[in-house]
Amino acid sequence: MARTYGIGLYAPAGFADPAAIERAAHLLSSVGHRVVVDPTCNRRWQRFSDVDDERLAAVLRMASDPAVELTVAARGGYGWSRLLDRIDFAALAKSGKRWMGHSDFTAFQLAALAHVGMTTFAGPMAAYDFAAAVPSAFTLDHCWNLLDSRRYEIECPLDGPDFIGDGTLWGGNLAMVAHLVGTPHMPRVDGGILFLEDVGEHPYRIERMLYQLDFAGVLSRQRAVLLGSFSGYELGPSDNGYDAAAMVAHVRARLSLPVYTGLPFGHCPEKLTLPVGGHCALHVRDGLARLVLSDYARRP
Repeated sequence: MARTYGIGLYAPAGFADPAAIERAAHLLSSVGHRVVVDPTCNRRWQRFSDVDDERLAAVLRMASDPAVELTVAARGGYGWSRLLDRIDFAALAKSGKRWMGHSDFTAFQLAALAHVGMTTFAGPMAAYDFAAAVPSAFTLDHCWNLLDSRRYEIECPLDGPDFIGDGTLWGGNLAMVAHLVGTPHMPRVDGGILFLEDVGEHPYRIERMLYQLDFAGVLSRQRAVLLGSFSGYELGPSDNGYDAAAMVAHVRARLSLPVYTGLPFGHCPEKLTLPVGGHCALHVRDGLARLVLSDYARRP
């Protein structure tokens, strides 16, 4: 039987639907987890869950609450960028909590990796995944199985060349990764396995952000790039056939490292949970990939 956790739900960025938070808390409680719901999950201020000071306080409450072992962000949106230069990452690392989310949460994850080498988890969030009308068994199984393990192996189809290599697994939301380039919150990862996803970004914008990472020297330092879900856009007349496939073909022709598509991660119902800052051994042959994830249970 999978272990149970003390789980803290908090809203560090955009506001959440209180009904969704209630559904998420019910789902998690129904399988034995002990759930703490922070007040920010039921508040709204402008496009955020609360004013910056209160959202920062919510992060600190998660870190200091002895009943919380795993923190799960309510949702993304926007908001972490306002907090990054006010966070004591060493204190958060010392708390020993596990931090999980995706989307805008990527900004926190990369800053935590940059400042103190803290491993966090790119995975499901409360209002999107745990509150779904029919939560994905794929998402839930991969989440709890990875968190319960010290080493976790995944097999999934990936489109791209045969490859064997390993390195630090990192990345997340492409807009957030590109946003942190040139800042002290961007980790320098050499020989890494970079995974990327986004929502609401047209293929040309995705290409533009990848160029930004390339121009900044980020991509040339990686061993491979794994592209997840890129959804939530509609092509228009001006695209004239320039779609996601055309964008990927161009990027592959430009870069000297392997670029894969099809990673089950992003703003999609079925997603993996991935340790940002953990180790990934990647083996791809004939379109089938094996990812062996390890070294993510350690403390900084």
